[in-house]
Amino acid sequence: MVKKPVVGSNAEGVGDDAVREATGKDREEWFALLDQAGAAEWKHQAIATWLVREHDVDPWWSQGVTVGYEQARGIREPGQRQDGTFEASVSRTVPLEKTEALRALVEVVSRELDTEPLGLNLDAKHPTARFPLDGGEFVLASSSSGAGGKASIGLTWGRMPDGSRLADVKSRMRGWLQAVG
Repeated sequence: MVKKPVVGSNAEGVGDDAVREATGKDREEWFALLDQAGAAEWKHQAIATWLVREHDVDPWWSQGVTVGYEQARGIREPGQRQDGTFEASVSRTVPLEKTEALRALVEVVSRELDTEPLGLNLDAKHPTARFPLDGGEFVLASSSSGAGGKASIGLTWGRMPDGSRLADVKSRMRGWLQAVG
């Protein structure tokens, strides 16, 4: 049995049809152009900038194509950030208003991590709370308004030095989300 990666690749999140519709080319066409240009040797920002400047790709889409290219060429693993650290995220919809949802999520995360958030911004369009962890890692809790008076809540565990804990971290955070609403 083939084990599915803990963190999906860029291609798993956005289909080729969407990439083609937004950029005029599918991933393989972009990857071929990037290979011809020598992009496998470039830094992330240089690839994204080249797509914007030379091919008029929207900046948001250029980031997606760049990450997909880096993953397809083995430059970056799924879950790996451009600085080399790893990040895992989970989300779910709850039957709460966004501020109420974030407060409930902060209560759960504070209890589970045995720490209070360093920053809590309840007044933002997308409220967040940031929890500092040992070694520079962090957990970011967020919420945003959804349809029908519901909210989408999310957790991101960032700055992990490698991908060895991705499965454990995602499982742990999913449990925290289940404790809300």
